[in-house]
Amino acid sequence: MPDLYQITDEPVKPGDLHDVVLADSDGAVTSFAGVVRDNTKGRSTRYLEYDVYAEMAEKEMRAIGEEVKSRWEVDAVGILHGRGRMEIGDISVLIAVSSPHRKASLEACHFAIDRLKETVPIWKKEVWTD
Repeated sequence: MPDLYQITDEPVKPGDLHDVVLADSDGAVTSFAGVVRDNTKGRSTRYLEYDVYAEMAEKEMRAIGEEVKSRWEVDAVGILHGRGRMEIGDISVLIAVSSPHRKASLEACHFAIDRLKETVPIWKKEVWTD
């Protein structure tokens, strides 16, 4: 099953990775969608802008996928992250992990988003309403 690690300028949709990671032997696909919200720590947000060093980000996302596969029994990992301006309600990051059993995909997906936030060179600029 092929993995997918991509920075994209296109809108990310909730189901974009489901069919990419799903195999007939899988009993679970866990997805996480990071969504732009209208506030941060009490300040109203108008929109976000993401700047990304794409080549390095995709390399780091692949490393996350490899670590996930070394720690859990999973079949495939997909990570999409948007670049540029994101409006309230847009998906900025989407992660999907498939596995034969739910526990592995749930744990691996949780790990993947936490690791992405720690290691992937993506910079977020929040534009406030004030």
